[in-house]
Amino acid sequence: MSNTIFLTKEWLVKLQEELENLKSVKRVEIAAKLKEAISFWDLSENSEYEDARNEQAQVELRISDLEDQLKNVEIIKETSDKSEKVTMWSIVEVQNTETKEIETFKIVGSTESDILAETPMISNESPVWNALLWKKKWDKVKIKSKSDSFEYKILSIK
Repeated sequence: MSNTIFLTKEWLVKLQEELENLKSVKRVEIAAKLKEAISFWDLSENSEYEDARNEQAQVELRISDLEDQLKNVEIIKETSDKSEKVTMWSIVEVQNTETKEIETFKIVGSTESDILAETPMISNESPVWNALLWKKKWDKVKIKSKSDSFEYKILSIK
């Protein structure tokens, strides 16, 4: 992975804690499960062994992913300054010009995105972010997806 990952300091700490937990706790737990499953002898028909091996593969993949992300981190400070333009960490209230539905997004780094959060957090790599970047209050932006396109009017930027 060679792309820069933008994170807040708080999110960096969460990722580092997760990595440490996976290495020092989960690996030990899985090793114990494997040891127990191996004691059942016939590994060809041993579902406990297969489950532990699958869990081990998932944990190792996550460890590798986290290590790659942490090699390419750039810490971005969240500011409380009210911005006139949409930037990273902005909270943007927009209105769909056709449906008149109002939505609020927070722009975050790709690893922090969470569309189900109370204020949905969208990735700085998303089409919505690309359309909103550097726009001002009352600007209109067109967003195209594979199946649809729509237009937002920016109501506020925090």
